[in-house]
Amino acid sequence: MFIKKKLIVFGLPTIIVILVIAFWLIKTYVGDIRPVLLPPSKDLTEIIEQQKPGDPVDFPLKIASDFKIGIFTKDLGAARDLQFSPGGTLLASSKDSGTVYALLDKNKDGRADEKIEVLTGLDKPHGLTFSGGKLFVAELRKVSRYSWDEKNLKAKFEKKLFDLPYSGGHHTRSIVIDKDGRLFVTIGSSCNVCIEDDPWLAAVIVSDVEGEAPKVFAKGLRNSVFIKLSPETGELWGTEMGRDLLGDNLPPEEINIIREGGNYGWPTCYSDRVHDEKFDHDHKAGECESTEAPIYEFQAHSAPLGLTFIDSTQFPKEWQGDLLVAYHGSWNRSTPTGYKIVQMNVDGNKITGEADFITGFLQGSNALGRPVDLEFDKAGSLYISDDKIGVIYKVVKK
Repeated sequence: MFIKKKLIVFGLPTIIVILVIAFWLIKTYVGDIRPVLLPPSKDLTEIIEQQKPGDPVDFPLKIASDFKIGIFTKDLGAARDLQFSPGGTLLASSKDSGTVYALLDKNKDGRADEKIEVLTGLDKPHGLTFSGGKLFVAELRKVSRYSWDEKNLKAKFEKKLFDLPYSGGHHTRSIVIDKDGRLFVTIGSSCNVCIEDDPWLAAVIVSDVEGEAPKVFAKGLRNSVFIKLSPETGELWGTEMGRDLLGDNLPPEEINIIREGGNYGWPTCYSDRVHDEKFDHDHKAGECESTEAPIYEFQAHSAPLGLTFIDSTQFPKEWQGDLLVAYHGSWNRSTPTGYKIVQMNVDGNKITGEADFITGFLQGSNALGRPVDLEFDKAGSLYISDDKIGVIYKVVKK
């Protein structure tokens, strides 16, 4: 009897302590970078300020096996779109400061040792791309082309290609140019859910590199912020954020293959041709049947942004051609979701599943960072922008 009572009095607290220690050890050391847990009294911004670019990330990020992550550069404000110049210089847009930066790693130590303001005073610059030695920039209300001086890292304005509409709401515009010289621009909606007066809103616009005859390429895309060309098929792939105020789990976020003339459903339909009855009260039979279904769906409010196809000798052979997607993270869900980077298995024009690649940006309900864009350099290293704390991470093979 005495032994049993002793076990109850002294054994239970001991077991709890052991379990807590074991959980901490597993959480801290299982993974590749042995992250240091963030002390409750210490803010992430303070920690980042104390670090030098290139140092290991000093908060609990966990990354897939055989990789390590560090800070390439910091102090970029709302760092968004990443793009490498023809000569291999990393450019980053910072929409809130109106700046496009060139980031130089002169001594090749994995950290930027110089930050050059290539363009300043822009109106929420976001999308960046190069074609024919020219730099193309998408701002809030226009797309422009610049001559590019790789030696001196300077961009000189050449011409405005065309204007973009804006009447509130989503304000990020991204651009890509395909091998045929077609320039694609994404424009988000002006609202959560509404009938737009301007057909260019909630759409992808296409023109040539001279900006001639821009027109709607595809519609019904509420906020397809980032787009990417498939290296295998040349088709346009994009992430898509679904509408808000349908609860924690509706509608699902999407990956779409965006094709000419396609209607991707918003505002009256979502997911695989599901009618939005909460918005569209005058539904017509068969209205959603002509809309394009996504090729992949995942947790609502994850807020998918940047995507990139894996083509890197630093990544496993079986991962080549797969997608990496940045989940920026929810702002309006009862339990936060997203805040991570995932690997999606690509099989032709299908995605067969996903797995976490980098997690830990979210600790409980506290968002320590928010990943945005993803870009590989010629050596196969991965760069990731974070617009919450204004840094760019660099991921390399161990």
